[in-house]
Amino acid sequence: MSSLSDQHAFITGGGSGIGLACASAFIRDGATVTLVGRTESRLRDAVSLLGDNAGYLIADVADEAAMSDAITVANQRAPLTIAVANAGTGSGGAFLDMQTSEWDRVIETNLSGTFYTLKHAGKAIAANGGGAMCAISSIAGLRTHKLMSAYCTSKAAIDMLVRNTADELGAANIRVNSVCPGLVETDLSAGLHQTPAMRDDYLACMPVSRTGVPDDIGAAVRFLCGPDAAWITGVNLPVDGGHHLRRGPNLEVMMG
Repeated sequence: MSSLSDQHAFITGGGSGIGLACASAFIRDGATVTLVGRTESRLRDAVSLLGDNAGYLIADVADEAAMSDAITVANQRAPLTIAVANAGTGSGGAFLDMQTSEWDRVIETNLSGTFYTLKHAGKAIAANGGGAMCAISSIAGLRTHKLMSAYCTSKAAIDMLVRNTADELGAANIRVNSVCPGLVETDLSAGLHQTPAMRDDYLACMPVSRTGVPDDIGAAVRFLCGPDAAWITGVNLPVDGGHHLRRGPNLEVMMG
């Protein structure tokens, strides 16, 4: 694929898992990256792995003012041309028992955090002449997952936000897409992997019957944000071993 030597990517939740895999993919092809997250030690360790073309900033994606400030600082380091809204959180439990505080926590982090990232990064990227943005959604935005109502809703909303934003920002020379991972081996999904019956149920739903790794997602994000995808926008791309072709998982196996 084409070099990214003139590109600067802003990546939320970049200290581990999918965010770090995205950063690694960009770095390998010559880009500069700025990682954003809440835990400095994790971000510092990630930057030490990535090398001199990586830096980090501390910010909570659920805090709009903090995200605006972080994007301003990153853009001063080098003009932003790419943004990846990756940071997110999970949840589980019966819908009728869900506390409003839990609903708010998931929606604010996953959906509002993506909105803040795309909004403020989009302003900077537009002022810099255009570029690309990508949000990390989920198979849970495409297929129902019983006992995960807040998470599924947040991810489905991200996909619509991406399509609508792509429609609007094309005039500013900004492409916007999302990647919808299936079951990927990260800290956030550890509980699903560690329950054999749950893992087997996921695998039964995948034509390519293996769980994903962060690099599977990083490669897709790097493609969508690079010049080789110059005529692709408004896409919600499943990267899930084909899981979207079948049914959602049976989380009752794990939760009882």
